[in-house]
Amino acid sequence: MKRVVLAVTGASGLIYAGTLARELGGRPDVELHVILSRAAREVMRHETGLNEDELRGLAQAFYEETEIAAPPASGSWRHAGMVVCPCSMASLAAIAHGLGQNLIHRAADVALKEGLRLVLVPRETPLSTIHLKNMLAAREAGAAILPACPGFYHGPQNLADLAAHLAGKILDQLDIPHRLFERWGA
Repeated sequence: MKRVVLAVTGASGLIYAGTLARELGGRPDVELHVILSRAAREVMRHETGLNEDELRGLAQAFYEETEIAAPPASGSWRHAGMVVCPCSMASLAAIAHGLGQNLIHRAADVALKEGLRLVLVPRETPLSTIHLKNMLAAREAGAAILPACPGFYHGPQNLADLAAHLAGKILDQLDIPHRLFERWGA
C-alpha cells in the first residue's frame, strides 16, 4: 500500500485537490494523509463544492497545518510521496527556502531531505521573477514542479475533465496507475 500525503494550501485551484483526493481516497492501494491550511478552508468556501467533511472522509488521516508534531513532520515516518496541491506562492517560497513554519512546510522539507517524492502544483499567473526563482530553487532541491496547466489533447468536455487530466499528471509523478485521461497516441 502506498502512503501519500496531500497538502492543500490557499491558492486558487481547489478543484484539482478535490479531484486528486477523490481519486486517491477511493483506492484500496493508497493510504491518504491530508494536511489542510487555514487559507485553503477560506478558498474552499469561495471556489468549489469540495467541503472539509468530504476531504476528511476521503483520508485515512487528517491534519491541521498547526500540528507540527504530526507524523509527516518526521523523517522516520515513510511515505511514497507528498503533493502540495494547489501550492500557494507563499508555501512555495517557504518550501524552497526550508522555512518550517507549519506542518505543510515541515513535511515538504522532510520529503526533500529524505529524498522522497515531492510534487508542487503552483496555480498562479502571471509569474514574477521571485516566483520563478522559488520554483527553480525547489526544483534544484528535488521537488517536481507541476504547474496547474491542463492539456487539451485528450479532448476535455468540461472542467471535471480538465481537473482529471491534471490529477492524472500528478499521479504519474507518484507512479500510481490511473485512467483519468487518454494518453497521447493511445
